[in-house]
Amino acid sequence: MSGAEEGDLVARVEGAVGVIRLNRPKAINAVTLEMFRDIDKALDRFESDPAVAVVLLEGSGERGLCAGGDIRTLWESSKAGGDLGKILWREEYILNARIKKFPKPYVAFMDGIVMGGGVGLSAHASHRVVTDRTKLAMPEVGLGFFPDVGGTYLLSHSPGEIGTYFGLTGQTMNGPDAIHAKFADAVVPIAKWPELREALTRVGQGVMASEVTKLINGFATGERAGPVAAQEPVIDALFGFDRIEDIFAALKRDGSDFALATLKTLNEKSPRGMVVTLKLLRLARASSSLEECLVREYRAALEVFRSDDFREGVRAAVIDKDRNPSWSPPRIEDVTPQMLAPYLAEIGADELKFN
Repeated sequence: MSGAEEGDLVARVEGAVGVIRLNRPKAINAVTLEMFRDIDKALDRFESDPAVAVVLLEGSGERGLCAGGDIRTLWESSKAGGDLGKILWREEYILNARIKKFPKPYVAFMDGIVMGGGVGLSAHASHRVVTDRTKLAMPEVGLGFFPDVGGTYLLSHSPGEIGTYFGLTGQTMNGPDAIHAKFADAVVPIAKWPELREALTRVGQGVMASEVTKLINGFATGERAGPVAAQEPVIDALFGFDRIEDIFAALKRDGSDFALATLKTLNEKSPRGMVVTLKLLRLARASSSLEECLVREYRAALEVFRSDDFREGVRAAVIDKDRNPSWSPPRIEDVTPQMLAPYLAEIGADELKFN
């Protein structure tokens, strides 16, 4: 799927399919503000075109659907006191909600790396196809951030405490684990994808969502759980708390290899990011809609954009790549309720609103 002569986003009709292809393969299709706007325009076009029965989201290149948002540009804006976060996240979150409610079957091909903003474009789809190469993650806590783009909604609806585990650790899901966590619907081996893709282009106008499901399932392996799902009883016992300190204490008490490895992972994350994430996950559990969670995420995201932790997390992971962030504060015990409050506060005229 090359597209060197095309722009960062390709939108075209192939048979019955309106194809949206993220086309920045060198950046693992990291999404920019302009790409979000182009996706929105493509959805306008495909929604109103009676010849388009199904929308398909895919990524160029072999490495993955999408490694996330264009984090470097956000970092530069945050450092300069700019407002790119406010603009980009507003448009992105509204787009995430639109995808969830899109009136035609929307098939997301979640091959290879699918992270952050890539999850927002795919995991809210009506039909979510993972492969034997899928590596899906919400690693934002390692950037002084939290799982956004509706991530708090998705993770809080995973079974048991699996979503709490994935949200706090940023660990990667393979295809079957993504299905278990309710981020995906079917595993289709990469070798079978071209045939399935071709079959989608031949479906009839006005095809029912159930017929698309049946078509996809004809190519699927039927796998529904991976290695992390096998640890669910342990994860439920260790992550079933509303305070980060209690989760850390449970991991230390447990002392198993799994618990100690998990503790090591958590100790690398932003303490503030973990506290914000857990609070948002628990609030999301009581929320009935994706929109409700996105409104909350937008409030928190604007606070993150102003924070030293976000700039430091991106610096360590993306800019200098030294993997040695200096978090503020450095320990979970030092994250006070007063620090947490601004992430949850209403923001007046800036509140996220949906059309």
